[in-house]
Amino acid sequence: MTSRERVIATLEFQRVDRIARDAWTLPAAYHGREQALTALLAAYPSDFGDCGFVDPLDEESRFEPGIWEDEWGCVWRNVQRGIIGQVCRPALADWSDLDHWQPPYHLLGHGFERVNETCATTTKFTMLGCANPWERLQALRGSQQAYLDLAAGDHRLIKVLEMIHDYNLRHLEYVVSTDVDSVSLMDDWGSERALLISPQMWSAFFHPLYQDYVDLAHAKEKYVFMHSDGYIMDILEPLVEIGVDAINSQLFVMPIEEIAVKFRGRIAFWGELDRQHILPFGSPGDVFSAVRRVRNAFGEQRGGLIGQAEFHEGYPLENIRAFFEAWWGEPE
Repeated sequence: MTSRERVIATLEFQRVDRIARDAWTLPAAYHGREQALTALLAAYPSDFGDCGFVDPLDEESRFEPGIWEDEWGCVWRNVQRGIIGQVCRPALADWSDLDHWQPPYHLLGHGFERVNETCATTTKFTMLGCANPWERLQALRGSQQAYLDLAAGDHRLIKVLEMIHDYNLRHLEYVVSTDVDSVSLMDDWGSERALLISPQMWSAFFHPLYQDYVDLAHAKEKYVFMHSDGYIMDILEPLVEIGVDAINSQLFVMPIEEIAVKFRGRIAFWGELDRQHILPFGSPGDVFSAVRRVRNAFGEQRGGLIGQAEFHEGYPLENIRAFFEAWWGEPE
């Protein structure tokens, strides 16, 4: 099977020749061991590939030390190379700024020039997005203020969400008109133990937005992948119901076996392995045990499972190697 065939079969809950894989590596993970980590990643190539999109937002700047302003008007500060920075001055910290603020509509349609050509020449599964209304709202208003706005039901917040959503839909119209295999969504919705807002509030403010994104993607026969960190048990059912095809979540902060019983065969689980405790601080044996737990819970004979992890600075190389060996054995 090609990588594209393998991932599609996984999403369709069909038998695969091996579990599909996807590894995310932060720039800081390479510090001091670039050659060794590069070689290890090359030995276990991802089934997901670059689609050729050139992001006009240039958000890679967030990984460099310094202060910079993004195209949405938010000012970022970063103090460590290779680790993402954070917003230090939101674009809409004061509601008076809303009178003359607009999303960066001038960027729409840019960066797609090589996408179809790239998709035509790769056997990898390709993905492009990404719509993240909650994280964009936090950047624009500041995280604390965004929570207060939601609690108050401020009409100006509704206006900002509508503007973000309008921008996302316009961007996704370009995405789904290309030959990519899937659309990606990304919003971190969980704390360590619970959803960041009440499930009722999530349903009222955000459920309809994701429904629009999924409907747009499926209308063009694109799969939908979503990433969301934290404890998100309360929104897994709604995400399944609106048609999200694959979810990337922190399984190890939730009851894995319970999730498997409720959702196995209804949505593909696109990782992940515990990056808070096991990968950075555990042993290779712990990594093998964690992978075994996921495999046992979700099964692997009928698709629906993608081996995925994210590697950060300081993760022992032997644990990264154990992750690959636990899922796939000897290098290809």
